Amino acid sequence: MINLVLFGPPGAGKGTQAEFLKEKYELVHISTGDVFRFNIKNATELGVLAKSFIDKGQLVPDEVTINMLNAEVEKNTEAKGFIFDGFPRTSAQADALGELLTSKGTDVSAMVALEVEDEVLVKRLLERGKTSGRADDADEGVIRNRIAVYYKETAILKDYYQAKDKYFGVDGVGSIAEITERISKVIDQL
Repeated sequence: MINLVLFGPPGAGKGTQAEFLKEKYELVHISTGDVFRFNIKNATELGVLAKSFIDKGQLVPDEVTINMLNAEVEKNTEAKGFIFDGFPRTSAQADALGELLTSKGTDVSAMVALEVEDEVLVKRLLERGKTSGRADDADEGVIRNRIAVYYKETAILKDYYQAKDKYFGVDGVGSIAEITERISKVIDQL
């Protein structure tokens, strides 16, 4: 079973690459943002609980997020593996994900991090903002803040997975096909 943590700053191309990788390797793509939106929209028990925190401007507790991810893993018991996109974001979440997968008889195979220079990210996100309708992709100041927050709060996971020999940085600049090929070389060696 292949379980990937797809990692990188906003605009690195995680969603785009996840689409290609899930087809090529027959993996299930679990985007925590999508999982949250689905659960909230459908007013599931976990969605109502998550919304109660979001409505107060608070972060959703890790336990709630892990329970949502567990439900997604449980829905796909025949999967050849998973791509986790947007999770984990902290060492505690990485520990929780490891425990969840261990309880299923598997583990995180690798963290694949798309590495892209900040100026390229800003340009990509501003372009996406023109077509996506996402307000957070239309304002350069907001974009630069999101990138800064990523480096400050989330990039620490690089050390976490490096310590486990599971971190693989991949150049995230080039054509979509070129980047997919670079990621595939990492996956094929697992």
